[in-house]
Amino acid sequence: MNAHGRHRRPDPPADRRVVERLVPSWLRETERYDAEAAREARSGWERGALPPDAAQDLANWVTARVTDTGFNEDEGPFVDGPVRITPADKESVHRWLAAQGHPV
Repeated sequence: MNAHGRHRRPDPPADRRVVERLVPSWLRETERYDAEAAREARSGWERGALPPDAAQDLANWVTARVTDTGFNEDEGPFVDGPVRITPADKESVHRWLAAQGHPV
């Protein structure tokens, strides 16, 4: 059970690797818009437990930043960003957050 009174589900290693690849970009972007939120998120990340607001922000960020949609340039949409984020990456992040006890 985690600090929020929820049972933790297993944390698949592949999901964790995706999260570890994407969190640095998310934190950098967050710092540009809300330095305090970024500090809290970074602190939680380094302790191994994102605060609920940060977890929700990460879930929203990864959803909004999906850059590999399976469409080609003529079909759109394509989101340019510092990292490639596939729909599968988004699902991995959401699974990882759920495994940490966060509602997604």
